[in-house]
Amino acid sequence: MTQTHFGFETVDEKEKAQRVAGVFSSVAQKYDVMNDLMSMGLHRLWKKFTIDLAAPRPGERVLDVAGGTADLSSAFVPRVGADGQVWLTDINNAMLAVCRDRLLDEGVMVPVAQCDAEKLPFPDNHFDIVTVAFGLRNMTHKDKALAEMRRVLRPGGRLLVLEFSKVWKPLEKAYDAYSFKLLPWLGGKIAGDAESYRYLAESIRMHPDQATLKALMEYAGLERVEVFNMTAGVVALHRGYKF
Repeated sequence: MTQTHFGFETVDEKEKAQRVAGVFSSVAQKYDVMNDLMSMGLHRLWKKFTIDLAAPRPGERVLDVAGGTADLSSAFVPRVGADGQVWLTDINNAMLAVCRDRLLDEGVMVPVAQCDAEKLPFPDNHFDIVTVAFGLRNMTHKDKALAEMRRVLRPGGRLLVLEFSKVWKPLEKAYDAYSFKLLPWLGGKIAGDAESYRYLAESIRMHPDQATLKALMEYAGLERVEVFNMTAGVVALHRGYKF
């Protein structure tokens, strides 16, 4: 059996997929509330910056991978207009159910697909923009997922990866205290699941740093890869192109 990381644990690859699914099934109903609490609302600014940097134009096709509760998809819809299209995908059914209800409440209709980011059910050269926000670190084979996202991009299309990253060194101790003490406590009080939020904190530490992720994207065939640090490196946005 090939092994990989589940937070700080070493597990079989097949076990990781099942356990990640369990985490997000557990937290789906409180996901948006916890995002606001964990980031003090900053996640909204991070996502707005991602949308602005993606620079969607009317009529473009957008794929939101591991779209969670559809923050990006909802924001893309008015930018691409009636002639454009936004697809939202996630591997987790519970997350998709929450996002479907949220979008319907907003009067927004987008096609939704439950699928694995490593095996996207879309043709080559189909999308103008592909995004993945806070989902890449949970994928078992990040290289395969990035290659798939590049595959479905049309020539000239852009991939944007928004993810937790390597924080500025002077803030490391304070960030660790927040991540490993306050975050699980909040998860226990608000979502009734401290362990899932402990995993999420650990998964951030196991995720590639800014330079390593940039190299992974380039290895997957993306070009002109740029890195934009936000909030002292707590989060980084990577943008690359397919030519």
